[in-house]
Amino acid sequence: MRTAQSVMHFTEKARVHLPESRSGQNGQSRLRRCSVRRLGVGLLALVLLLMAGCSGTPYSSQNRIQKALERESEPVEQYRIGPSDTLRIVVWRNEDLSVQVPVRPDGRISVPLVGDVSASGETPEDLAGKIEQGLDPYIRQPEVSVIVTQMGSHEFSHRVRVTGAVRQPTSQPYREGMTIMDVVLGAGGLNEFANADSATLYRQLEDEVVAIPVDLDAILNDGDIRTNHRLIPGDIITIPERRF
Repeated sequence: MRTAQSVMHFTEKARVHLPESRSGQNGQSRLRRCSVRRLGVGLLALVLLLMAGCSGTPYSSQNRIQKALERESEPVEQYRIGPSDTLRIVVWRNEDLSVQVPVRPDGRISVPLVGDVSASGETPEDLAGKIEQGLDPYIRQPEVSVIVTQMGSHEFSHRVRVTGAVRQPTSQPYREGMTIMDVVLGAGGLNEFANADSATLYRQLEDEVVAIPVDLDAILNDGDIRTNHRLIPGDIITIPERRF
């Protein structure tokens, strides 16, 4: 009899606490659902924000664009030797000392009897004078000529580049008077995925890079050359792909 009463008492006690347990579980489930819902809303907002930020190219201000477009190619009044150049050193009446040498990445060259000489940043005339001073203890009144046979450093720094949705992204040697259309055509033209009216010209201006809008669709298809800007060494043109 006591056993039956104990079982009945335990069952009634369990019934009393059972709704509370289920209520607590339901409350936790609701909290978890709310947390997941808030997380989902937050992720959706982040994705929308990123999509909004990526929807267009952040062009520079009109004032900076105008100043950048007014910048012209600087004429080379005196050639300065740089790394990857190749030099012919001619010592008059001393054929054994005349050599052809490359300018090393550290900006130096090796000259017989003299050793290593700093060449980067020097004009050919100034470098010839430095070599003459180095040869003076060994040769009476040395006369040296420096001839630049390969202008590797100049060819690298004086280039324009086109990247993105063109058939052959390239780095092209700069030529006086070349325009955006010249470079794009030199890269094989636009490919079928190009977003032609959203191209960008990047140009260095003082300590910043200025982003200039370019409408290649108007240039190539409509004959509207208002954004067919003349280029200067170091310019970069990028053409994005269309979003489908």
